Amino acid sequence: MKHKMKICMLMAACILLCSCRPAENKAKPKAQFRLTYNIFFPASHGAAKLGKAWAEEVEKRTDGRVVVDVYPGSVLSTDSENFNGVVFGSTDVGMSCFAYSRGLFPLIEVLDLPWGYPDGTSATRIANAFIQHFQPEELADVELMYAHAHGPGVLASNLPVHTFDDMKGQRIRGTGVTARAVKCLGADAVGLSQGDTYEALRKGVVQGTLCPIETLCGWKQGEVIQAVTRIPSLGYTTAMFVVMNKKSWARLPQDIQQIIREINAEWIAKHGDLWDAMDAEGEAFVRKLGREIIELPPEEDAKAREALKPLLEGWANGAEKKGLPGNEAVAFLREQITMAQKAAKEKEN
Repeated sequence: MKHKMKICMLMAACILLCSCRPAENKAKPKAQFRLTYNIFFPASHGAAKLGKAWAEEVEKRTDGRVVVDVYPGSVLSTDSENFNGVVFGSTDVGMSCFAYSRGLFPLIEVLDLPWGYPDGTSATRIANAFIQHFQPEELADVELMYAHAHGPGVLASNLPVHTFDDMKGQRIRGTGVTARAVKCLGADAVGLSQGDTYEALRKGVVQGTLCPIETLCGWKQGEVIQAVTRIPSLGYTTAMFVVMNKKSWARLPQDIQQIIREINAEWIAKHGDLWDAMDAEGEAFVRKLGREIIELPPEEDAKAREALKPLLEGWANGAEKKGLPGNEAVAFLREQITMAQKAAKEKEN
């Protein structure tokens, strides 16, 4: 009887061992595709963290077939070289600002004009809707993952601005078309990337910067300014891209491409929410530092709006001369912004 029991126990152990063996031997699939992702934001910035989360989601949903190595802080190429770095294959994926590659995006640059964006969610949604609608030729050499855009830009400065005239003669940091906005407001524009702006403010190279309020926390620029002025009619954004090298994209099987497209669609909303959350964090940061936050009075904002009007009209005329749909682009954005502003007001009420 004892002999039979030993045999039964031995058989049960063998069955249990065999049933466990497949799970124990199940190895993680080896990556079939390994991509590099160059992000201009520093690793501590929310946008860099969300970019890393995108990479992790790609690996997760492709069951490890695609691994994306993320390099924040412009390790693989500079802010301005990010796009061309992707085009020529020095990196597979890149995230930076369209405005940093001056002259490359004659149609997309209209997104950065002072339209009065109410928030980052709207700016991000509108940027993607615009690109989807117009299919700009300037993106033909890459595969666009998605675009995102920060909330309404403010003026952060060491010389408080309470009136329209207070801006005149100041040296203000601005890039791309925002530099033109600086000139329209009567100030002197100085082109600088976000990475160079902290030291420029600290050393007095510039007296102020046009930026989303989140920048004052995300890039710590709130430490080297004294005041923040909200100018509703300015309300510009800086549109940003996430693009992939054409050949890198073409190498991916169709099922993986579809998975990435689905992730991209989700990340549009995530980036919009992120920018709004970071704007709230940025405002809390500067308030904690005791910086003055100024709301430009309506009568002063009307002066700014009038001063900025030629910029919008001039852009449309210039685009038409280049053979671009300038008037259609402006009309599209006016409609989109109007709807976004209406929705924002309804949300507040």
